[in-house]
This record gives sequence, structure tokens and C-alpha cells, in this order.
Amino acid sequence: MIIAVLLCSVVVSLSAFGQNAKPSVRISCPLLQSHPLKIVRPIYPGLARQAHIEGRVSLSCIIRTDGTVDKIEVKSGHPLLIQAATEAVYKWKFKPTVLNGKAVEMETVVNIDFQLPKRHSEAKPSA
Repeated sequence: MIIAVLLCSVVVSLSAFGQNAKPSVRISCPLLQSHPLKIVRPIYPGLARQAHIEGRVSLSCIIRTDGTVDKIEVKSGHPLLIQAATEAVYKWKFKPTVLNGKAVEMETVVNIDFQLPKRHSEAKPSA
């Protein structure tokens, strides 16, 4: 149990706008996994395809209490692949994370792998 507490971090933030600011809790914990309900696949960028660029785009996402993606921060990835990945992930929908009976914001990392189809070179019989 102590290990689980050490691995999880809770971030409490107060809005600076208005006097009726309610504190919000954002959970960032590798033990609590976010569960996507709707996944939209990115469209492979034409320029990246032509240049034979493959790779992983890693995105840190804030998931709202309703399961929609609020904010995305790019952790890593090829510049030609980042826009396609972020546009797709903004359309994702997650199962809201519930803590003590209340939905909370969740921070998660989404990895999008771009891989071009492999061409099979078939040997042609010589005559």
C-alpha cells in the first residue's frame, strides 16, 4: 500500500478566476489506468509517408471528468507526425476515472506508433 501511495501523485489546483473557484483534483498514477472508450486512428501524413518516416509520438494528456481530452502536451515524436497524432487523440473519449464516488481529472500518456506497411520483395524466377 505504501508503494502505491508513493507512485501516485495528486495535484490540487485552484482557479484564479472568480471568488467561487472550486478546487479540482487531477490524478496522475501509473496504477490507475485510463480506459479509452473511443479511439480515432490518425491519418498518416502524406509528406511523412513520402519521406518514409516512422516512429512513436508520445503525448501527455489531461482527461476531463467527462472523459474528453482537455489538453495535450507533446513529450516526443517526429515533427511530421505530431499534428496527426494530436488531432486524432483530441477526438478520443475515455471512461471517466472515479475516486470516492466522484469523477476526477486524469493525466495519462498516449503513445501513437506510425508504421508504414512493409513491402514483401518476392523473388521472381529467372528464365
